[in-house]
Amino acid sequence: MNYVLDEARLQKHHANNFSDERIFSLRHEFARNGFIKLRDIVDDQLREYITAEVNGLIDRQLERRDLHLATTDNTPRYMSVVRSEFIAENSPLINTLSKCPVLLDTLSLIADARVVPSVSKDEEYLITKQERKGDTHGWHWGDYSFALIWIIETPPIAKGGMLQCVPHTSWDKANPRIHELLCSNPIATYGFKTEDIYFLRTDTTLHRTIPLNEDATRIILNMSKKKKKDLSRN
Repeated sequence: MNYVLDEARLQKHHANNFSDERIFSLRHEFARNGFIKLRDIVDDQLREYITAEVNGLIDRQLERRDLHLATTDNTPRYMSVVRSEFIAENSPLINTLSKCPVLLDTLSLIADARVVPSVSKDEEYLITKQERKGDTHGWHWGDYSFALIWIIETPPIAKGGMLQCVPHTSWDKANPRIHELLCSNPIATYGFKTEDIYFLRTDTTLHRTIPLNEDATRIILNMSKKKKKDLSRN
């Protein structure tokens, strides 16, 4: 089924749910933590559409990755993915929503910076599926400033898969020093329920998913974003 974004409906939803007072509060929480839950950034119907879209894409294209990245102190990536280009080619709904001015304007108010979707084609989107004991997206930062993350499915907290964050940190790819940062900074841990959404300051928030401690399913859709001043980045 082809789902179509109703931008007028989304505009009304934002007008009704994101008052100046709420934006003020969200902006300060986001600046402090580099993380904020935004389940109602869209309404229930649109969240369900995105969930159906992601599950349909997983049925069509899923690649297993088991690797360690040197630029993050060899932290692991144990998961399956749907590549950005495949998502872009096969989901008009995700494409349209990711670039929707209504969505971007509200995220910009929360971030206190102009949030834009102009990222490289291979980084624009990512669907990840963790399902085996030990699966994790290990400690890392993002190449871009922000990510809007859709929790398509999540296991019970007791099974792992939660998000951990260390805000206000920086990434030196030649010498990431992740273990030193973990020893000298508090680590925040967040649990979720299915169809939650969160907004993350990815370039200055060291983060990971806690490894699954038994076979269970955790599926997310990641939409990467930039700050406007990043547009000249190579």
